[in-house]
Amino acid sequence: PPPTRWRESRPRGDTPCPAKPSPPSCSSCPSRRRPPAPPPPAPPPASEKPAKPALPPKPACLDAKGGCPGWEAYTYNDGIKAYNAQLGPYRTGAEAYARKLKAYADGSMAYANCEMQSMQ
Repeated sequence: PPPTRWRESRPRGDTPCPAKPSPPSCSSCPSRRRPPAPPPPAPPPASEKPAKPALPPKPACLDAKGGCPGWEAYTYNDGIKAYNAQLGPYRTGAEAYARKLKAYADGSMAYANCEMQSMQ
């Protein structure tokens, strides 16, 4: 009768092949173990976004050929000085908010890359 198993079909005197070691599970393989993905970052609150100061209203007499009367020119000039004084704090707040937005964007990209690598 023909042999039913492979081992029976090999000639006598041959040494059997060593058993293949089973591959280690991913959790026991340090090169394949990935740390859990960090939680997605939270965006900075919109309430922290600084409000841009408003320009003072431009008097119509500025475009007129004769110019503005003294009191109107002085009032507009005072409004421009106040506006310029508000720009410094606004710029500081806007730069801080922009840094938070950049950190949020960078963190989001790192999170997305980590999630994509975990699916490979």
